[in-house]
Amino acid sequence: MRRLAYVLLAMGASGLAVFGLQCRAGETATSKPVGVVELFTSQGCSSCPKADAAFARLADRRDIIAISYHVDYWNYLGWQDTLSARENTERQYGYSKSFGASNVFTPQIVLNGVRTAKTSGLANVMSDLDALARGGQAVSVPVSARLTPEAMTIAIGSGSGKANVVVAYFKRSTTVAIESGENTGKTLHYRNAVTKLETVGVWDGKPMTLKLPASVGSKPGYDGCAILLQAHDADGNPGRIFGAAAL
Repeated sequence: MRRLAYVLLAMGASGLAVFGLQCRAGETATSKPVGVVELFTSQGCSSCPKADAAFARLADRRDIIAISYHVDYWNYLGWQDTLSARENTERQYGYSKSFGASNVFTPQIVLNGVRTAKTSGLANVMSDLDALARGGQAVSVPVSARLTPEAMTIAIGSGSGKANVVVAYFKRSTTVAIESGENTGKTLHYRNAVTKLETVGVWDGKPMTLKLPASVGSKPGYDGCAILLQAHDADGNPGRIFGAAAL
């Protein structure tokens, strides 16, 4: 696993799902997934393609919310990651601070916003999610979202805690031919790459419904969304994900 030692400065963000141009009116999001898997990756990291391929298999599962974030700190090595965003890097720094770590690295998987996981395969991720559920850190608050031509309606159930409702806009599928850097000559396929995050509400443990204008999801370049009900600390660093859905 390739690591980059970064001085920790960061703030975090979180994710809630909205829809893109390919989503159909009347579509309803998954309301109670087994867990949320977030991958931090880079087109410029030679250790990442294997993790990206494993992540693609997770993204195919309907019982998991799987989203990826391309960080920008590999860009100086000769290849500008076409999906990278500074906001993604800040989110990873935020997790690092929440976990009490002193560095960030790629590839890195974060599960349910509370712990990192081995990136070696589906079996390990599913085992880790099961352990989190047994330890009371499952994604247990029901979250559902429905899209119509007029509005997007998000329904959140009851639970214990406080969290932000954040929209993570992503591109479902992207293929990139790498022309320089550590992966020169490879053509790589990426799934559910987040390039924008937007907080749309606050949850205080009570059932709530958010009705947003359809224009919220009409952002060019996005065709998928994930809805994350996520806690943050006083500094804005991301923490536990209580509930999630995706369209």
